[in-house]
Amino acid sequence: MVQHAAEVDRSPVRVSGPVPLLVNRGGGAAAAQSEALEDEIRKAFADAGISIDLQFFPGEGMADAVAKVAGRKLVVIGGGDGTLGSAAGALAEAGSTLGILPLGTRNHLARELGIPLELPEAAKLIADGPQRRIDLGRVNGQVFVNNASIGFYPDLVQQREGIKLPRKLAAILAAAAALRRMRHRRLRLTMPGGEENIVTPMLFVGNNRYVLEAGRLGQRAALDDGVLSVYAVASRRRLALIGFAIRALIGRTDPDRDFAAIGDVSELCVTGPKRCIHVALDGEVKSLAVPLAFTLDSRALSVIAPLEEPT
Repeated sequence: MVQHAAEVDRSPVRVSGPVPLLVNRGGGAAAAQSEALEDEIRKAFADAGISIDLQFFPGEGMADAVAKVAGRKLVVIGGGDGTLGSAAGALAEAGSTLGILPLGTRNHLARELGIPLELPEAAKLIADGPQRRIDLGRVNGQVFVNNASIGFYPDLVQQREGIKLPRKLAAILAAAAALRRMRHRRLRLTMPGGEENIVTPMLFVGNNRYVLEAGRLGQRAALDDGVLSVYAVASRRRLALIGFAIRALIGRTDPDRDFAAIGDVSELCVTGPKRCIHVALDGEVKSLAVPLAFTLDSRALSVIAPLEEPT
């Protein structure tokens, strides 16, 4: 991933006193290994030479916890993309630098930033690593670090959350239910330069430009290019849409067949026939009032990440 020299601070964050480290105990790795995780985190940061104030919270308590420490020079968040997205806005506004402890299921942002997924290496990076600035997406004031989507994916997430079974089995059953309910959405998109009416089972808005190449779907070329990338799933008959959904679930979507690229924009307004629309923000579903106003905060968040030589 290309980084611009002007946006990188090569020196580690210098702090006095214990660093706040807030962990979402309800998701990903934290839920799977809750008893051993605290000891592993404490050892990893002790070995890295960082004194921490470690606290665990349920997912619904993270926003209040982040608000209490926002403004500290460095705040470490342990969780997945949804947890990071919920914390990023408050930390950016307060001028705090974010340290990431990847404890989610997929850890898309951590992977794209090159942050190690193993605790000892992640802690060492936080102790020694440089700072860089990345963009944040917003919709009606809600922050997303990766992407926002309308339609099929929010339906899938909602179905999965209502099934009290192991995550993988719940995902299979949720996919089947979401497929049965999958329908087209009629949406109006207002962007700089004009309007477009679309009919699609899913609208996708990325914080920066996503790569539509086989084998690289879900990756971004940069996290600081200052654009929102807008894509719609191509509108087709139901049988073809079921094929798309199955390919999406197994990570084998076909960019030429499945997506219609609408463009890269600085802002976007989405309206539809309903007063509220379910939107998945980094995998967390929220009901938001229409119109949906998408904006981008350029290089708003300071985050610790490995340094790549600028090209």
